[in-house]
Amino acid sequence: MFEFLFKYPAAVFSKGEFVLLGGWPKWVLALLLLATAAGLALLIRSRRPQAAPSVRNWRLSILWLLQALVAAVVLLLLWQPAIMVAQLNPQQNIIAVVVDASRSMGISENGATREAQAVKALQGGVLGDLGKKFQTRLYRLDSGVTRIAGVEELKPSAPATHIGESLKQLVDETAGLPVGAIVLLSDGADNSGGIDRDTVAALRSRRIPVHTVGFGLEQVGSDLEIDDVSVAPSALADSRLAARVSFHQRGFAGRKTVLRVRDGDKVLAVHEVTLAGDGTAQTDSLLFNVGPAGAKSLQFTLDPLPGEANPANNSMSRLVNVESGARRVLYMEGEPRWEYKFIRRAEDDDHSVELVSILRTTENKIYTQGVDPANPKELADGFPKTAEDLFRYQGLIIGSVEAGYFNPAQQDLIQQFADRRGGGVLLLAGSSSLADGGWGASSMAGMLPVVLPGRKGTFHRDPATAELTPAGAESIICRLVEDPARNDQAWKKLPYLMNYQDPGTPKPGAAVLAEMTAGGRKMPLLITENYGRGRTAVLATEGTWRWQMNLPVGDPTHKDFWQQLLRWLVADTPGPVVASVSNPVLYDDARVQFSAEVRGKDYQPLPDAQVEAHILGPGGTAASVTLTQDPNSPGVFQGEWTAEQPGSYTTEVAAKRGDEEIGRDVLMFQRVDGVAENFHTEQNRPLLEKLASETGGQYWRPQDLSRLPGEISYSDAGISVRETKELWNMPAVFLLLLALCASEWLLRRKWGIV
Repeated sequence: MFEFLFKYPAAVFSKGEFVLLGGWPKWVLALLLLATAAGLALLIRSRRPQAAPSVRNWRLSILWLLQALVAAVVLLLLWQPAIMVAQLNPQQNIIAVVVDASRSMGISENGATREAQAVKALQGGVLGDLGKKFQTRLYRLDSGVTRIAGVEELKPSAPATHIGESLKQLVDETAGLPVGAIVLLSDGADNSGGIDRDTVAALRSRRIPVHTVGFGLEQVGSDLEIDDVSVAPSALADSRLAARVSFHQRGFAGRKTVLRVRDGDKVLAVHEVTLAGDGTAQTDSLLFNVGPAGAKSLQFTLDPLPGEANPANNSMSRLVNVESGARRVLYMEGEPRWEYKFIRRAEDDDHSVELVSILRTTENKIYTQGVDPANPKELADGFPKTAEDLFRYQGLIIGSVEAGYFNPAQQDLIQQFADRRGGGVLLLAGSSSLADGGWGASSMAGMLPVVLPGRKGTFHRDPATAELTPAGAESIICRLVEDPARNDQAWKKLPYLMNYQDPGTPKPGAAVLAEMTAGGRKMPLLITENYGRGRTAVLATEGTWRWQMNLPVGDPTHKDFWQQLLRWLVADTPGPVVASVSNPVLYDDARVQFSAEVRGKDYQPLPDAQVEAHILGPGGTAASVTLTQDPNSPGVFQGEWTAEQPGSYTTEVAAKRGDEEIGRDVLMFQRVDGVAENFHTEQNRPLLEKLASETGGQYWRPQDLSRLPGEISYSDAGISVRETKELWNMPAVFLLLLALCASEWLLRRKWGIV
């Protein structure tokens, strides 16, 4: 119908340029249009007194508009309107027909696989019609593109789909050939993270349009699928770990299933979930004990439901490196008090955290505990005065100590401990702490997660009760029992605190994990915030020791709370070498990119370090990769390696400066083949549409492919010529003039002014 009315395919109008072939200037046309419209207006105005009263209003304006439009169309036709469009020369250009042959194309829908539907569409006349006008080349697409002789070589068995990389490969391989267009038949299930800018830029530079043909249902039937699992890549031994599992479903709204975490055959956590509406993204959190030190491959699964179409996408694995070494926390306390004693007692049996403390017993006397036996002079001079001495710790607790106790250099070190070193800093309430200790007026105020009150007298020796906030209910720090509802009740039943301190107002980026009620007023109790590379926290009481004293003998509440708080304080504190990979799970991909951030003892970047990655993998794989300095990021080193075999890999990244070793870091990654095609099996139409739009092509449905051979010609890629298509004789123009004239006549008849 479109071509009948407008004479040419829609592609001519979308890709062509409107021109006027008449020899007269365009300004003359504009002047005539204005003059004609004005003349008609004056004519109608002059006859208005003779018109019937019923039409002396907006009806005359309608008649004027219709007459002006007729005159405008006639004048425009006198200037010979046309479309100028680039058109491929017949038999001088190549059309690359690329067919997805990955495993997802083997999914059966409506009695035939997607691959069979694609082959049927090609054999239904599309290939033949394209061959009459152009040279056609057929390609198979999976992790790359391979030219094939015929459709009989297409087998939907490849374990991966890399659309972007394959198109880039095709552009490179045909660099000297006149490619007029690419026709991609696919379900859009790309496993490489999408189509990057380099691929689109390469296609645009040669003006090659990609016409995409989508196969597969855009919404699958009854299915439950895990979308992602977010979990820390490392953890301390025997500590709780938080994981966020994202998933969606169709066909099972309101049903229940079970989310499980396994380490091999051992189940670490089980949680029942109620499924949300069809297609709704859903996220559930799990807390579990990660167990002893070692490399862990954790499996997250949703129990399959009866009638589920694809149970293979109910499971996803993640690697976690559970570290055995203890993290050291320096605790500076300004006065002997019960809280100091009970915190040390809670940490006695925690093998993941070593608590080293300085207790100010009198104005000029200190008492140290937990110092390194190999270094008996540790902290002999009191609180560290250099970055090298302070930055050897991973966490810092400051009790009832006034800010003025630290000299300006030490105050800067405390701030840089969190900001530059990446450590955790916890401030406790006390008569000489927070606002009462002058911290709000010190240079360290900026690192606190709260804006302290501008007054003294904020510490009160009066009882206060604690309760969780929604943020605290999701935090590892505050999880006293595993079940969220029971955990909330456990907090409400805690014995009251002996004292409290007004912490002020939480900053916009802070998280309030617990609140307290004292004297009918509710205030934040535990506030945390990320600061620089590290984190800071304020606990606005020194009275948690009452939990230990008033709960039944053997109750672990006080011990668990403090162990979890201190583990949070130090768990993410980086060492001098911080290594990472671009993607810890390589789905049907062998390339892995390493990155390492290297800092000295003062945690300033070291751009002149020598950095190597030592890799151990399956089948006795062993390799070393030298990482090179990133010219744009001092202290950041990068390298690339190819993991030839599927399996788990452990990598130790070591840095040195001359003969001096700076530090080491261990990371893990895994290559998983044949799994990615089980996920996101519905047609990814947005990706196909975007690819076509960004390259000047068009998205096609299989039933519309018969029009493709006619419209694909309009392209300025390859060898093309610009043609002029006249528009004056389009049926649509005649029908438009007829409609305008008829409308005016009918309105005149209706209004009685014929």
